[in-house]
Amino acid sequence: MAGKSKSIRNRGKRRKIGPLELDITSLLDILVILLVFLLKSYNSSGIVFSVPKEVKLPFSHSSSPGSAGVMVQVSPSMIWVEDKVVVNSRNMINRATFDDQGRRIIPLYNELIKIKRTSKIVEKSSPNAKKFSGVINLIVDKSVKYSFVKKLMYTAAEAGYQKYKFVVRGEE
Repeated sequence: MAGKSKSIRNRGKRRKIGPLELDITSLLDILVILLVFLLKSYNSSGIVFSVPKEVKLPFSHSSSPGSAGVMVQVSPSMIWVEDKVVVNSRNMINRATFDDQGRRIIPLYNELIKIKRTSKIVEKSSPNAKKFSGVINLIVDKSVKYSFVKKLMYTAAEAGYQKYKFVVRGEE
């Protein structure tokens, strides 16, 4: 019986375990993979574009980053300025969309002028505000004809935007 009482007494006591050795090789592998993933997906330019489903971007080998500016997105049937629809397929056909010479897109011109005026007002009211850059980022569907792209550029130039940046999709 003495043996049984001894085992009951020692049941609650735990043996001291020596220092626990931890193999951190697999943890370092995971950290390196996460670091590579984050560096690969990091956007150094700080500019984020939201491209509508209707717009299929052309491919390019160019690697120059975009710059901050007004975003104009163009599909074969619609035009957006800063995610606001200014021309849709119903009024795209209408002759009132273009000026007398057919070179300037009037709704696009009016929206670009409004954004420029707002930018100038903010620039005057706050000394820390960004100055009007005159940059326009054109996100144009690859099926849009060159003659229409010329009208886009002419309209932007008439509204006071002198620098054009075409947003394209890089090859992966």
